Amino acid sequence: MDNSNQRLNDVFFYGLYMDEEILKNKNVEPRNKRVAFANDYQLRIGNMATLLRKKDSQAYGLVYSLTHDEIDTLYKKSGLTDYISESILVELDDGSKIATLCCILLNEPSSSESNPEYFKKLKLCMESYNLPLPTTV
Repeated sequence: MDNSNQRLNDVFFYGLYMDEEILKNKNVEPRNKRVAFANDYQLRIGNMATLLRKKDSQAYGLVYSLTHDEIDTLYKKSGLTDYISESILVELDDGSKIATLCCILLNEPSSSESNPEYFKKLKLCMESYNLPLPTTV
């Protein structure tokens, strides 16, 4: 059993961090890519993307295996300090379910927040991985 800060953790991504090139450009190695979705969650894009709990919804994304240092690089060291990590259960495309870390905003974006440029990039990213597009943002 590995207790080092280099041990791998499964992380569910639903925003632009699904893009392997973005991760690599931040010196993060995306390992063990898997398509997944989170039941009873909905993608919401305000100024930034987050997941909201919503019964009978699904949020699609990718799971990668990352180290704690890599997770810190993506969030704490990139100034995305409003995000907190939670454990959520996701279903993989083979039907199996796994616990993952997922970084979300604690405070729901206001209804007036939007980021059309981010959504445009996210749509292209999701299409490149053949993920279903969200019906609402």
